[in-house]
Amino acid sequence: MKANIPRDIAPYAKALAAQFPVLSIQGPRQSGKTTLAKTLFPDYGYVNLEYPDLRAEAEIDGTSFLRLHPAPLIIDEAQRVPSLLSRIQVIVDERSGENGLYILTGSHQPALRAGVGQSLAGRVGGLTLLPLSIAELTAAGIFSGREQRIVEGFMPRLFSEHQTPLELYRNYAETYLEKDVSQLTRLRERRPFETFVRLLAGRVGQLYNVGGIADEIGVSAQTLRGWLSILEACHLVFLLPPYYRNFGKRFVKTPKVYFSEPGLASWQLGIRDARQAVRDPTFGGLFENMVVVEALKTRLNAGRTPDLYFIRDQHGTEIDLVIEDSGVLHLFEIKSSASFSPDFTKNLVTLRKAIPGVASATVVYGGDSPAGVHDILFVPFRDLAAHMKRLGLA
Repeated sequence: MKANIPRDIAPYAKALAAQFPVLSIQGPRQSGKTTLAKTLFPDYGYVNLEYPDLRAEAEIDGTSFLRLHPAPLIIDEAQRVPSLLSRIQVIVDERSGENGLYILTGSHQPALRAGVGQSLAGRVGGLTLLPLSIAELTAAGIFSGREQRIVEGFMPRLFSEHQTPLELYRNYAETYLEKDVSQLTRLRERRPFETFVRLLAGRVGQLYNVGGIADEIGVSAQTLRGWLSILEACHLVFLLPPYYRNFGKRFVKTPKVYFSEPGLASWQLGIRDARQAVRDPTFGGLFENMVVVEALKTRLNAGRTPDLYFIRDQHGTEIDLVIEDSGVLHLFEIKSSASFSPDFTKNLVTLRKAIPGVASATVVYGGDSPAGVHDILFVPFRDLAAHMKRLGLA
Protein backbone atom coordinates (compact mmCIF):
# COMPACT_ATOMS: atom_id res chain seq x y z
CA MET A 1 0.00 0.00 0.00
CA LYS A 2 1.41 3.38 -1.01
CA ALA A 3 1.51 5.90 1.81
CA ASN A 4 1.32 9.63 1.08
CA ILE A 5 1.88 10.76 4.63
CA PRO A 6 0.63 14.25 5.60
CA ARG A 7 3.48 16.59 6.54
CA ASP A 8 3.35 18.66 9.72
CA ILE A 9 5.07 21.56 7.96
CA ALA A 10 2.16 21.98 5.50
CA PRO A 11 0.30 24.76 7.40
CA TYR A 12 3.52 26.77 7.72
CA ALA A 13 4.26 26.33 3.99
CA LYS A 14 0.76 27.50 3.06
CA ALA A 15 1.08 30.49 5.37
CA LEU A 16 4.39 31.55 3.81
CA ALA A 17 3.00 31.20 0.27
CA ALA A 18 0.12 33.48 1.28
CA GLN A 19 2.54 36.12 2.58
CA PHE A 20 5.34 36.09 -0.02
CA PRO A 21 5.44 36.01 -3.81
CA VAL A 22 8.04 33.21 -3.68
CA LEU A 23 8.24 30.19 -1.38
CA SER A 24 11.60 28.42 -1.07
CA ILE A 25 11.61 24.79 0.13
CA GLN A 26 15.08 23.48 0.98
CA GLY A 27 16.16 20.12 2.30
CA PRO A 28 18.06 16.93 1.47
CA ARG A 29 17.31 14.90 -1.62
CA GLN A 30 14.22 12.71 -1.37
CA SER A 31 12.93 14.40 1.79
CA GLY A 32 9.58 15.04 0.11
CA LYS A 33 10.01 18.60 -1.18
CA THR A 34 8.42 17.98 -4.58
CA THR A 35 5.58 15.91 -3.11
CA LEU A 36 4.86 18.64 -0.58
CA ALA A 37 4.82 21.35 -3.24
CA LYS A 38 2.60 19.40 -5.63
CA THR A 39 0.23 18.35 -2.84
CA LEU A 40 -0.22 21.85 -1.45
CA PHE A 41 -0.33 23.59 -4.84
CA PRO A 42 -1.95 21.08 -7.22
CA ASP A 43 -2.95 23.69 -9.83
CA TYR A 44 0.58 25.03 -10.34
CA GLY A 45 2.73 24.27 -13.37
CA TYR A 46 5.87 22.22 -12.76
CA VAL A 47 9.41 22.13 -14.16
CA ASN A 48 12.46 20.20 -12.92
CA LEU A 49 15.84 21.77 -13.70
CA GLU A 50 17.58 18.45 -13.10
CA TYR A 51 16.54 17.58 -16.66
CA PRO A 52 19.35 18.72 -18.99
CA ASP A 53 17.06 19.91 -21.80
CA LEU A 54 14.93 22.07 -19.53
CA ARG A 55 18.02 23.38 -17.76
CA ALA A 56 19.61 24.34 -21.09
CA GLU A 57 16.45 26.20 -22.13
CA ALA A 58 16.41 28.13 -18.86
CA GLU A 59 20.11 28.99 -19.12
CA ILE A 60 19.97 30.13 -22.76
CA ASP A 61 16.88 32.33 -22.52
CA GLY A 62 15.38 32.63 -19.07
CA THR A 63 12.79 35.20 -20.12
CA SER A 64 11.36 32.97 -22.82
CA PHE A 65 11.51 29.98 -20.48
CA LEU A 66 9.33 31.73 -17.90
CA ARG A 67 6.90 32.86 -20.59
CA LEU A 68 6.59 29.26 -21.73
CA HIS A 69 6.13 28.15 -18.10
CA PRO A 70 4.12 30.98 -16.50
CA ALA A 71 3.32 31.51 -12.85
CA PRO A 72 2.01 30.02 -10.68
CA LEU A 73 4.90 27.58 -11.08
CA ILE A 74 6.87 25.00 -9.06
CA ILE A 75 10.57 24.94 -10.01
CA ASP A 76 12.47 21.90 -8.75
CA GLU A 77 16.22 22.21 -8.06
CA ALA A 78 16.05 25.94 -8.78
CA GLN A 79 19.68 26.45 -7.77
CA ARG A 80 20.80 24.70 -10.96
CA VAL A 81 20.07 27.92 -12.94
CA PRO A 82 20.83 30.88 -10.63
CA SER A 83 20.29 33.40 -13.44
CA LEU A 84 16.62 32.40 -13.53
CA LEU A 85 16.08 33.95 -10.12
CA SER A 86 16.77 37.47 -11.38
CA ARG A 87 14.16 36.90 -14.13
CA ILE A 88 11.70 35.80 -11.46
CA GLN A 89 12.45 39.00 -9.53
CA VAL A 90 11.36 41.08 -12.52
CA ILE A 91 8.08 39.17 -12.83
CA VAL A 92 7.40 39.37 -9.08
CA ASP A 93 8.01 43.12 -9.06
CA GLU A 94 5.75 43.60 -12.10
CA ARG A 95 3.00 41.68 -10.30
CA SER A 96 3.34 43.56 -7.03
CA GLY A 97 0.84 42.48 -4.40
CA GLU A 98 0.45 38.92 -5.73
CA ASN A 99 1.75 36.17 -3.48
CA GLY A 100 2.44 32.48 -4.02
CA LEU A 101 3.61 32.97 -7.62
CA TYR A 102 6.62 30.62 -7.48
CA ILE A 103 7.57 27.61 -5.37
CA LEU A 104 11.32 26.93 -5.53
CA THR A 105 12.84 23.70 -4.21
CA GLY A 106 16.51 22.89 -3.79
CA SER A 107 18.87 20.43 -2.15
CA HIS A 108 21.92 22.73 -2.17
CA GLN A 109 21.63 25.06 0.76
CA PRO A 110 24.29 27.69 -0.15
CA ALA A 111 23.51 27.79 -3.87
CA LEU A 112 19.79 28.43 -3.44
CA ARG A 113 20.27 30.77 -0.51
CA ALA A 114 22.89 32.79 -2.37
CA GLY A 115 20.65 33.14 -5.41
CA VAL A 116 17.63 34.04 -3.33
CA GLY A 117 19.59 36.52 -1.22
CA GLN A 118 21.01 38.23 -4.28
CA SER A 119 17.91 38.41 -6.48
CA LEU A 120 14.86 37.83 -4.29
CA ALA A 121 15.68 39.42 -0.95
CA GLY A 122 12.49 40.44 0.81
CA ARG A 123 10.35 38.59 -1.71
CA VAL A 124 10.73 35.01 -0.49
CA GLY A 125 9.62 32.97 2.51
CA GLY A 126 11.85 30.00 3.23
CA LEU A 127 11.53 26.69 5.03
CA THR A 128 13.56 23.52 5.46
CA LEU A 129 11.94 20.10 4.98
CA LEU A 130 13.69 17.09 6.48
CA PRO A 131 12.57 13.46 6.04
CA LEU A 132 9.50 12.17 7.87
CA SER A 133 9.33 12.59 11.63
CA ILE A 134 8.37 10.12 14.35
CA ALA A 135 5.30 12.28 14.99
CA GLU A 136 4.22 12.11 11.34
CA LEU A 137 4.67 8.33 11.16
CA THR A 138 2.83 7.86 14.45
CA ALA A 139 -0.08 10.02 13.26
CA ALA A 140 -0.23 7.90 10.09
CA GLY A 141 -0.35 4.72 12.20
CA ILE A 142 2.80 3.22 10.68
CA PHE A 143 5.53 3.92 13.23
CA SER A 144 7.54 0.86 14.27
CA GLY A 145 10.01 0.31 17.10
CA ARG A 146 13.15 2.27 17.86
CA GLU A 147 15.56 -0.33 16.41
CA GLN A 148 13.70 -0.67 13.12
CA ARG A 149 13.45 3.07 12.60
CA ILE A 150 17.14 3.58 13.40
CA VAL A 151 18.00 1.02 10.73
CA GLU A 152 15.37 1.87 8.10
CA GLY A 153 15.19 5.60 8.67
CA PHE A 154 12.55 8.12 7.69
CA MET A 155 12.87 8.70 3.94
CA PRO A 156 9.40 9.06 2.34
CA ARG A 157 10.25 6.60 -0.45
CA LEU A 158 10.43 3.80 2.08
CA PHE A 159 6.67 4.18 2.45
CA SER A 160 5.56 5.53 -0.93
CA GLU A 161 7.56 3.30 -3.25
CA HIS A 162 8.28 0.24 -1.09
CA GLN A 163 12.05 0.55 -1.53
CA THR A 164 14.18 -1.51 0.82
CA PRO A 165 16.57 0.46 3.06
CA LEU A 166 19.55 -1.37 1.53
CA GLU A 167 18.66 -0.32 -2.01
CA LEU A 168 17.47 3.14 -1.05
CA TYR A 169 20.61 4.19 0.85
CA ARG A 170 23.01 2.55 -1.59
CA ASN A 171 21.43 4.51 -4.45
CA TYR A 172 21.14 7.60 -2.27
CA ALA A 173 24.87 7.56 -1.52
CA GLU A 174 25.63 7.28 -5.23
CA THR A 175 23.23 10.13 -6.02
CA TYR A 176 24.66 12.63 -3.56
CA LEU A 177 28.22 11.76 -4.61
CA GLU A 178 27.54 12.01 -8.33
CA LYS A 179 25.14 14.99 -8.29
CA ASP A 180 25.27 17.08 -5.14
CA VAL A 181 28.89 16.68 -4.07
CA SER A 182 30.24 16.86 -7.62
CA GLN A 183 28.39 20.14 -8.17
CA LEU A 184 30.00 21.70 -5.11
CA THR A 185 33.56 20.42 -5.45
CA ARG A 186 35.84 18.21 -7.48
CA LEU A 187 36.82 15.13 -5.55
CA ARG A 188 40.22 13.89 -6.62
CA GLU A 189 39.57 10.57 -4.90
CA ARG A 190 36.18 9.29 -3.83
CA ARG A 191 37.44 6.68 -1.39
CA PRO A 192 38.86 9.07 1.26
CA PHE A 193 35.63 11.10 1.11
CA GLU A 194 33.51 7.97 1.53
CA THR A 195 35.72 6.92 4.45
CA PHE A 196 35.15 10.35 6.01
CA VAL A 197 31.36 9.91 5.79
CA ARG A 198 31.59 6.46 7.41
CA LEU A 199 33.77 7.79 10.22
CA LEU A 200 31.26 10.57 10.87
CA ALA A 201 28.49 7.95 11.07
CA GLY A 202 30.46 6.13 13.73
CA ARG A 203 30.80 9.33 15.72
CA VAL A 204 27.19 10.59 15.81
CA GLY A 205 26.51 12.18 19.16
CA GLN A 206 30.23 12.69 19.79
CA LEU A 207 32.40 15.78 19.74
CA TYR A 208 33.67 16.56 16.25
CA ASN A 209 37.43 16.02 16.52
CA VAL A 210 38.65 17.12 13.10
CA GLY A 211 42.30 16.48 13.92
CA GLY A 212 41.72 12.88 14.97
CA ILE A 213 39.70 12.09 11.84
CA ALA A 214 42.28 13.78 9.60
CA ASP A 215 45.03 11.61 11.06
CA GLU A 216 42.92 8.48 10.60
CA ILE A 217 42.18 9.18 6.93
CA GLY A 218 45.52 10.73 6.08
CA VAL A 219 44.26 14.07 4.75
CA SER A 220 44.59 17.61 6.06
CA ALA A 221 42.21 19.15 8.58
CA GLN A 222 41.54 21.89 6.04
CA THR A 223 40.36 19.29 3.51
CA LEU A 224 38.02 17.78 6.11
CA ARG A 225 36.57 21.19 6.89
CA GLY A 226 35.76 21.60 3.22
CA TRP A 227 34.20 18.14 3.03
CA LEU A 228 32.10 18.77 6.12
CA SER A 229 30.81 22.06 4.70
CA ILE A 230 29.74 20.13 1.57
CA LEU A 231 27.83 17.56 3.63
CA GLU A 232 26.17 20.37 5.57
CA ALA A 233 25.33 22.21 2.34
CA CYS A 234 23.59 19.07 1.04
CA HIS A 235 21.65 18.74 4.33
CA LEU A 236 23.28 15.34 4.97
CA VAL A 237 24.88 16.15 8.34
CA PHE A 238 24.67 18.99 10.82
CA LEU A 239 26.71 20.19 13.77
CA LEU A 240 25.04 20.74 17.14
CA PRO A 241 26.78 23.70 18.79
CA PRO A 242 27.61 23.86 22.48
CA TYR A 243 25.78 26.29 24.73
CA TYR A 244 28.09 28.14 27.06
CA ARG A 245 26.83 31.72 27.26
CA ASN A 246 26.84 33.52 30.60
CA PHE A 247 28.32 30.55 32.45
CA GLY A 248 30.91 31.13 35.12
CA LYS A 249 32.12 27.54 34.85
CA ARG A 250 34.23 26.25 31.98
CA PHE A 251 32.26 24.34 29.37
CA VAL A 252 33.27 22.49 26.21
CA LYS A 253 33.10 24.64 23.07
CA THR A 254 33.44 21.90 20.42
CA PRO A 255 30.30 20.94 18.42
CA LYS A 256 28.83 17.46 18.04
CA VAL A 257 27.99 15.83 14.72
CA TYR A 258 24.70 14.22 13.60
CA PHE A 259 23.16 12.88 10.40
CA SER A 260 19.91 14.42 9.12
CA GLU A 261 18.79 10.87 8.26
CA PRO A 262 19.60 8.26 10.95
CA GLY A 263 18.97 5.46 8.45
CA LEU A 264 21.82 6.72 6.27
CA ALA A 265 24.17 6.70 9.27
CA SER A 266 23.19 3.09 10.05
CA TRP A 267 23.69 2.09 6.42
CA GLN A 268 27.13 3.69 6.39
CA LEU A 269 28.03 1.57 9.44
CA GLY A 270 26.89 -1.65 7.78
CA ILE A 271 23.94 -2.10 10.16
CA ARG A 272 21.26 -3.99 8.26
CA ASP A 273 18.64 -5.20 10.77
CA ALA A 274 17.14 -4.36 14.15
CA ARG A 275 18.90 -7.11 16.10
CA GLN A 276 22.27 -6.03 14.76
CA ALA A 277 21.48 -2.41 15.62
CA VAL A 278 20.72 -2.97 19.29
CA ARG A 279 23.94 -4.99 19.73
CA ASP A 280 26.11 -2.45 17.93
CA PRO A 281 28.32 -0.24 20.15
CA THR A 282 27.06 2.82 18.25
CA PHE A 283 23.41 2.13 19.15
CA GLY A 284 23.29 4.76 21.91
CA GLY A 285 24.68 7.40 19.56
CA LEU A 286 22.29 6.42 16.77
CA PHE A 287 19.33 6.61 19.16
CA GLU A 288 20.50 10.03 20.33
CA ASN A 289 20.82 11.08 16.68
CA MET A 290 17.22 10.02 16.03
CA VAL A 291 15.92 12.00 19.03
CA VAL A 292 17.92 15.15 18.26
CA VAL A 293 16.73 15.10 14.65
CA GLU A 294 13.13 14.65 15.86
CA ALA A 295 13.54 17.81 17.95
CA LEU A 296 15.02 19.61 14.94
CA LYS A 297 12.13 18.50 12.69
CA THR A 298 9.59 19.55 15.29
CA ARG A 299 11.03 23.06 15.46
CA LEU A 300 11.37 23.42 11.68
CA ASN A 301 7.89 22.03 10.98
CA ALA A 302 6.41 24.62 13.33
CA GLY A 303 8.28 27.43 11.57
CA ARG A 304 10.55 28.01 14.56
CA THR A 305 14.28 28.75 14.53
CA PRO A 306 15.90 25.52 15.78
CA ASP A 307 18.06 27.04 18.58
CA LEU A 308 19.30 23.56 19.52
CA TYR A 309 22.46 23.06 21.58
CA PHE A 310 24.13 20.72 24.05
CA ILE A 311 26.12 21.34 27.24
CA ARG A 312 29.21 19.54 28.49
CA ASP A 313 31.42 20.73 31.32
CA GLN A 314 35.17 20.25 31.66
CA HIS A 315 34.61 17.06 33.67
CA GLY A 316 32.59 15.39 30.89
CA THR A 317 29.17 15.82 32.52
CA GLU A 318 26.78 16.43 29.64
CA ILE A 319 23.21 17.36 28.81
CA ASP A 320 22.49 15.96 25.37
CA LEU A 321 20.05 18.56 24.09
CA VAL A 322 19.24 22.13 25.05
CA ILE A 323 16.52 24.21 23.40
CA GLU A 324 16.63 27.94 23.96
CA ASP A 325 13.27 29.63 23.57
CA SER A 326 12.14 33.10 24.62
CA GLY A 327 15.28 33.59 26.66
CA VAL A 328 14.94 30.41 28.76
CA LEU A 329 16.46 26.95 28.47
CA HIS A 330 14.80 23.55 28.23
CA LEU A 331 17.11 20.62 29.05
CA PHE A 332 16.81 17.11 27.60
CA GLU A 333 18.82 14.05 28.60
CA ILE A 334 18.58 11.23 26.03
CA LYS A 335 18.77 7.55 27.03
CA SER A 336 18.32 4.64 24.62
CA SER A 337 17.30 2.24 27.39
CA ALA A 338 13.75 0.88 27.20
CA SER A 339 13.72 0.63 31.01
CA PHE A 340 13.08 3.51 33.38
CA SER A 341 15.80 4.43 35.88
CA PRO A 342 15.94 7.40 38.28
CA ASP A 343 19.72 7.47 37.70
CA PHE A 344 19.05 8.98 34.26
CA THR A 345 18.40 12.33 35.94
CA LYS A 346 21.90 12.64 37.44
CA ASN A 347 23.40 14.93 34.78
CA LEU A 348 20.30 17.12 34.72
CA VAL A 349 20.38 17.55 38.49
CA THR A 350 24.13 18.28 38.48
CA LEU A 351 24.27 20.81 35.65
CA ARG A 352 20.97 22.52 36.30
CA LYS A 353 22.51 24.02 39.45
CA ALA A 354 25.20 25.72 37.34
CA ILE A 355 22.92 26.92 34.55
CA PRO A 356 20.77 30.05 34.91
CA GLY A 357 17.38 30.38 33.24
CA VAL A 358 16.27 26.72 33.13
CA ALA A 359 12.53 26.36 32.51
CA SER A 360 12.21 22.57 32.28
CA ALA A 361 14.18 19.33 32.47
CA THR A 362 13.22 16.13 30.64
CA VAL A 363 14.61 12.64 30.14
CA VAL A 364 13.74 11.26 26.68
CA TYR A 365 14.15 7.51 26.79
CA GLY A 366 13.54 4.38 24.73
CA GLY A 367 10.59 3.11 26.76
CA ASP A 368 6.85 3.47 26.31
CA SER A 369 5.57 4.83 29.63
CA PRO A 370 5.78 8.43 30.86
CA ALA A 371 7.04 8.89 34.40
CA GLY A 372 8.59 11.49 36.68
CA VAL A 373 11.27 11.92 39.32
CA HIS A 374 10.56 15.03 41.38
CA ASP A 375 10.16 17.80 38.75
CA ILE A 376 11.97 15.93 35.95
CA LEU A 377 9.70 14.21 33.45
CA PHE A 378 10.47 10.93 31.67
CA VAL A 379 9.03 11.07 28.13
CA PRO A 380 8.96 8.15 25.65
CA PHE A 381 10.96 9.10 22.55
CA ARG A 382 7.96 8.75 20.25
CA ASP A 383 6.13 11.41 22.31
CA LEU A 384 8.89 14.02 22.06
CA ALA A 385 7.09 16.26 19.54
CA ALA A 386 3.90 16.30 21.61
CA HIS A 387 5.93 17.06 24.76
CA MET A 388 7.67 19.96 22.99
CA LYS A 389 4.30 21.37 22.00
CA ARG A 390 3.11 21.18 25.61
CA LEU A 391 6.22 23.14 26.62
CA GLY A 392 5.43 25.77 23.97
CA LEU A 393 8.48 24.83 21.90
CA ALA A 394 6.54 24.04 18.70
